[in-house]
Amino acid sequence: MKFFHRFTSAASDMAIDLGTVNTVVYVRDRGIVLNEPSVVALETRDGVRRVKVVGNDAKPMMGKTPDNIEAIRPLRDGVIADIAVAEQMIKYFIDKAAGGTGPLRRRSNVVVCVPSGSTMVERRAIRDAASNAGALSVQLIEESLAAAIGAGLPVTEPRGAMVVDIGGGTTEVAVLSLGGIAYSNSVRGGGDKMDEMISSYIRRKHNLMIGEMTAERVKLTIGCAVPPDGSGMVMGVKGRDLVTGRPAEVEVSEVEVAEALAEPVGQIVGAVRAALEQTPPELSADIIDEGITLTGGGALLRRMDIAIARATGLPVAVADNALLCVAVGAGHAFEDRDYRSVLIAA
Repeated sequence: MKFFHRFTSAASDMAIDLGTVNTVVYVRDRGIVLNEPSVVALETRDGVRRVKVVGNDAKPMMGKTPDNIEAIRPLRDGVIADIAVAEQMIKYFIDKAAGGTGPLRRRSNVVVCVPSGSTMVERRAIRDAASNAGALSVQLIEESLAAAIGAGLPVTEPRGAMVVDIGGGTTEVAVLSLGGIAYSNSVRGGGDKMDEMISSYIRRKHNLMIGEMTAERVKLTIGCAVPPDGSGMVMGVKGRDLVTGRPAEVEVSEVEVAEALAEPVGQIVGAVRAALEQTPPELSADIIDEGITLTGGGALLRRMDIAIARATGLPVAVADNALLCVAVGAGHAFEDRDYRSVLIAA
């Protein structure tokens, strides 16, 4: 299935997966049109701070900026940490997805995905940011529901389905049936926590300080949830030696990275087991047949499905296009009347 399409000049209703790490935008009848890092570079001139670049142009600046430029991520743990910057970022993404800012472009109706564990204050901040960024109307949808719809699970049928959406800031675990959530649990931890643990481990084990992007590169290259047989793959990691203060490079093995990731992986597995313990018996019987579906960027960590399968004894599958499931599901909630009931008026 092809998701990416060229931008056109006409705007349309859109769904936004406003993620801690990446923002994905789905436009009605066109599919996914934007997938960029949730990063904003701010430049300070004469005491005034303004947006310099956003998204793909801003991410390479992280950890490499001069004093007058700051590259930040305005979302933390799936919710807005800096509302003023978040508004600018959302406005940029809406305008880009809609094809520009011309006077003939109509304002869009927007659905924004929110963590199930977010508070009313946090949801109001997301709604206000999208509204101030130019949305005509704003509705919300819980990420776990959107992920399940995007993964093709039978969420509107009287059958239990379990989805685990492992994002950058949060991990959403939900048991779904009849278009609603029978049980949900949101853990403030995901890809970001994995990066932090890799950075901390390398600092402690090798006396090497590495940046956020380097830690992410290690995770994507040799990261795994279950240690391999033997030493596995090895990669060179560059950073600053904490003893000499000079640039240095060390070799890090796949086994070491698995050890570093043991805590965040264990936290995700624990959330899944807690959800299964709280699931009503009839839905539990359905989950035995349906299994557990993983979505989100964290689902792509190698052998994550094996870690959860071993802990639960259930079949576990990674959804197709796991990174895009939340945005695609929220978009389908626009387009399919069967899903309209899952939208939350903001």
